[in-house]
Amino acid sequence: MDTPDTEIFNLQRKVDQYKEVLQNTGKYREEWKMGLREKIKSILQHLVTATKLDAEVVTREEIENLGAVVLTLGTSKSGMFQKVNEDVRRDLIKHNGSLVYQQLFNGKIIVLINYPFIENYGQPRPPKTIAIYRPEELKEPYFVRHMEDLIQEITNWEDYDDDEPNKRIGFQLNFNPDGLESGQPE
Repeated sequence: MDTPDTEIFNLQRKVDQYKEVLQNTGKYREEWKMGLREKIKSILQHLVTATKLDAEVVTREEIENLGAVVLTLGTSKSGMFQKVNEDVRRDLIKHNGSLVYQQLFNGKIIVLINYPFIENYGQPRPPKTIAIYRPEELKEPYFVRHMEDLIQEITNWEDYDDDEPNKRIGFQLNFNPDGLESGQPE
């Protein structure tokens, strides 16, 4: 086989880069276990306490190396209910939104906002990705910005009205602007 040295050199650089990425995955996963998870939890808890936000910071580790730290605003009765009969009503539950710091398969951290939604009332809006960070890139000032983004997004969701045309908040109902369900004859 007569492969020029430059092609072998270029291939070797790519192989070396691949090996470095694999090593970084292991390193990032170890950083999560050895303190990053607790650092994220501690900073979020401090911000919750400092702002008196009614929220809880929880850790999820159901799958090894795919853990998450979640600042959740919890669930509540939506104020809407279905009358089952004269004496019984079924409350619709509202999930109030959350800020998620989740490990990805490669050990990096994705930061997401889960929008509020009401069960059995339309479709939940997909999460908003804020950013993906290597562990060393996740600096304390970012947490304040992430929480500001969360509060702004859920405030917009809660304060939904028709001031902004075509503003979608997460109900994703099958209604056209004229109020008719899509697909129905007019």
